[in-house]
Amino acid sequence: MAERFTVLIMAAGHGTRMRSATPKVLHPLAGRPMIEWVIQAARAAGADRVMCVTRPGDGVAQGLPETVECVEQTEGEGTGAAVLAAGDELREAGGTVVVLSADHPLVSSELVAALLARHREEAAAATLLTSTSLDPAGYGRIMRDSGGEFERIAETKVTKGLPAEVLEQREVNIGAYAFQADDLIEALSQVEPESGEVYLTGVFPKLVEAGKPVAIHRTDDTLSALGVNDRVGLMEAERVAQGLLREEHARAGVTFLAPDTAYLDVGVEIGQDTVVGPSVTIRGSARIGSGVTLLHSYLHDCEVRDGASIGPFAYLRPGTVVRENAKIGTFVEAKNSDIGAGAKVPHLSYLGDADVGEGANIAAGNITANYDGFDKHRTVIGKRAKTGVDTTFVAPVRVGDGAYTGAGSVIAEDVPDGALGISRPEQKNVEGYAQRKEEEKGS
Repeated sequence: MAERFTVLIMAAGHGTRMRSATPKVLHPLAGRPMIEWVIQAARAAGADRVMCVTRPGDGVAQGLPETVECVEQTEGEGTGAAVLAAGDELREAGGTVVVLSADHPLVSSELVAALLARHREEAAAATLLTSTSLDPAGYGRIMRDSGGEFERIAETKVTKGLPAEVLEQREVNIGAYAFQADDLIEALSQVEPESGEVYLTGVFPKLVEAGKPVAIHRTDDTLSALGVNDRVGLMEAERVAQGLLREEHARAGVTFLAPDTAYLDVGVEIGQDTVVGPSVTIRGSARIGSGVTLLHSYLHDCEVRDGASIGPFAYLRPGTVVRENAKIGTFVEAKNSDIGAGAKVPHLSYLGDADVGEGANIAAGNITANYDGFDKHRTVIGKRAKTGVDTTFVAPVRVGDGAYTGAGSVIAEDVPDGALGISRPEQKNVEGYAQRKEEEKGS
């Protein structure tokens, strides 16, 4: 059985640079709050406990999944003070604790697992995640001894007066760590504040002085270093996340005709041989089958089954199911509706709370009037039914299998199977009307 470990996510801080009422780490990235990306990575790496350090009243705790333990930081500033806030819980958990940052959402489960594996292989008290693949400016530089082992972290935010041997060093501290819980808390309790803050990196000199082994895991995966401090940083993280999601789906057999214009939420499902055209947005828990064509459309919490065709300029809202080989065409909106296999809704219609039968054809400009001012009601259109243009269905109402509706009708009563439902006033032509209007205009 694998050794258990805890992940501690530092989520305290208001993120005022976001200029938002929403706490920084709850801002969505590909439809999922930033902090939940880190939580998911921790879970996927095998963490049995995930704890988040928050500030009282900052709103972060209220936005977290119930499976995550929250620890409030009520005093102190800095990363070290945040970890100390969870000191009692970490002592209780014991073993290994991995420390991650909530505003570094693109850390992967594979990288967390690799950091943990190196920590255990080296039987270390602490292990740092480092890289030589980043611009080292502003990062803490990793200084090694003559044997290549960790010696210290040289901070380089201020470079004036630093020796050349430090500035030439390109290996930097990314800011993710694995610790033995007891060693971490003991060392951290000895760290003195600097400019009013207790820094987590202050534990490393203490561990070295105590003769505790400190290991290094160097990686070329630098995405974990992509921190979000403002909305510009969030845009960059979104750009990267979208690229990763599209690549994942492309490797699974999805074609993107204009990749940079497609937007995906994390967690959407898309089957192989589906073609995603330009300007397609797929959000929430949408599930798209195989062999589907999507053109210039917005899909949210819906299901599109194999062989269906969507768009261009369609809007599928939550609760909608488009079954096999059905067509939702140009400027069609569907909400909480079930579109049967092979049915066609080619253009300019709104179907809300509707059930459309297999093989039915909905003509242009059809509308379901599904709300009576108090409640929503359903419209049922039977199998192989054919509706006329500009038909309005006043729900609750049923159009039977194989039935028709006349163009321009308002259908407020059920139409039996195979019947024609028609409801419109008799046309009247007023002779000479145009001439009279011209005479009035000239008088």
